[in-house]
Amino acid sequence: MHVISQKRLRDFWARHADAEGALRAWHTIMTRSTFRNPHELKAAFPRADLVGDERAVFDIGGNRYRLVADLRYEWGRVFVVAVLTHQEYDRVDVREL
Repeated sequence: MHVISQKRLRDFWARHADAEGALRAWHTIMTRSTFRNPHELKAAFPRADLVGDERAVFDIGGNRYRLVADLRYEWGRVFVVAVLTHQEYDRVDVREL
């Protein structure tokens, strides 16, 4: 999958250095994988929460952070919508981001 954009990941780990390793690991898994549908995504990321057919929320860094992404399976693309702390995540509706 092609991840758009890694800049959001870098910006987040610049503020939360402890998230860097987990975000890099997520990025590596995503770029080395091809998911054709949400079921294949869940097989690789069983703890990911699916929000509709195209949005997923990933636990990052031992559940300390959340990564919200839109997946366009047919294009082979993952759009990083937001990376949030647990507190930030609790204050938003991920369907509205």
